[in-house]
Amino acid sequence: MLLTVDVGNTNISYGVFDGDRLVHHVRTESSRSRTVDEYVVLVRQMLAFRGVNPDQIKGAVLASVVPPLTDVIVQVLEAGFGCEPLVIGPGIKTGIRVLYENPREVGADRVVNAVAAYAWAKAGVIVVDFGTATTFDCVTPQGDYLGGVIAPGVQISADALFSRASRLQRVEIARPQKVVGRNAVGSMQSGLVFGYAGLVDGLCRRLKDELGYPCRVLATGGLARLIAPETESIEEVDDNLTLTGLRLIHERNQ
Repeated sequence: MLLTVDVGNTNISYGVFDGDRLVHHVRTESSRSRTVDEYVVLVRQMLAFRGVNPDQIKGAVLASVVPPLTDVIVQVLEAGFGCEPLVIGPGIKTGIRVLYENPREVGADRVVNAVAAYAWAKAGVIVVDFGTATTFDCVTPQGDYLGGVIAPGVQISADALFSRASRLQRVEIARPQKVVGRNAVGSMQSGLVFGYAGLVDGLCRRLKDELGYPCRVLATGGLARLIAPETESIEEVDDNLTLTGLRLIHERNQ
């Protein structure tokens, strides 16, 4: 079995693949204060709870956008599973060209998502990732990573609203019944959900106009299933897009 690890700013996702099938998926908080030993115990116990024997893990691949945690998780995989992981970065065979002005500035997760999205679309594709930031990544019909857009994430925007407006209290990020809010909670939920749906549609329209070729639109990330149904642009949601991309890259480097 293959263990795929996506280290994000908010959460760390661990996926266990049996061949090309994702059989288990667990998450931990991206805690910088947790030690290697604590992570080892936590991840092994979480996987054991799902029925995964650590001895079944024969390989590992890691993408990280949190440099202080990268070495920690590498040590976790080595100590906890006896695997020297493939770490996504310069020199790794991904199967796509990165056409960014400085390829080192592109987050590993964005490249991994592009790999998985192109495998899905087999054509030009825009990946909308609702993570800590909301990112839009453009892949050409030839499978090259071109660039994209980085916007504040939904939760970041909500936190800024609650902290800067003293009379507004925190609300659940959920779909309101109507666009016109008749109370503070409904008004804020409308702005967060429908406002971000409008942002997605507006940016996708501008991206398609500028790119000049047909593009499919695929979404992933924690809030994708909340926002995507309110958009006109997003065709499909894949919760495990990054983990799938990691599997594909691992296969290409064997």
